[in-house]
Amino acid sequence: MSIQDLRREYTQGTLDEASVAPDPLDQFASWYAQAEQAEIADANAMTLATSSLSGRPAARIVLLKSYGANGFSFFGDFRSGKGKDLTANPVAALLFFWKELERQVRIVGSVTRLPTDAARAYFETRPRGSQIGAWASHQSAELTQGRSQLESRVRALEEEYRSSPVPLPPHWGGFLLSPDYYEFWQGRESRLHDRICYQRNAPVGWTVSRLSP
Repeated sequence: MSIQDLRREYTQGTLDEASVAPDPLDQFASWYAQAEQAEIADANAMTLATSSLSGRPAARIVLLKSYGANGFSFFGDFRSGKGKDLTANPVAALLFFWKELERQVRIVGSVTRLPTDAARAYFETRPRGSQIGAWASHQSAELTQGRSQLESRVRALEEEYRSSPVPLPPHWGGFLLSPDYYEFWQGRESRLHDRICYQRNAPVGWTVSRLSP
């Protein structure tokens, strides 16, 4: 079968603007809880889309680590591609895709760095190997000597911190996306999908509308 012949119908649910929560965060929380209840692997995995100052786009999968009234948080290396993009152009989009529920959620907003204390508190909960890895890897930089170069750094750092806690690297921390747009997508038959969006009204409140599939 060719790629162009791959298709299936979406029949698991519907979505109506009259039945969604007035606040998009409540709607997200409801859908996220259902994704967890369905035991979807890596339900917190999301595509993070960024853009350089010149407009060159990039996307990668990262893990959501918390969400709430202030926004959606994730962590990483400030020196990485995403770190450089978000420093130069601090806006981004998140995309959750829960295939088993035939659902997507798209979230767009401005991005700021989390305070160092918040990053340290999370870093201290990470497995020790991940803590060492944050020091060993200059994320997105070329390994000119291959993987052995990275593994050598790991061994040196394991020895350096053999008898002490691994501190928070100065180049590593958290990002917080503060949404001004949400879109909830529910797959429907014949590609006539349900798409409900929320747009922020300054200074508070949200406008709910339906988009064409």
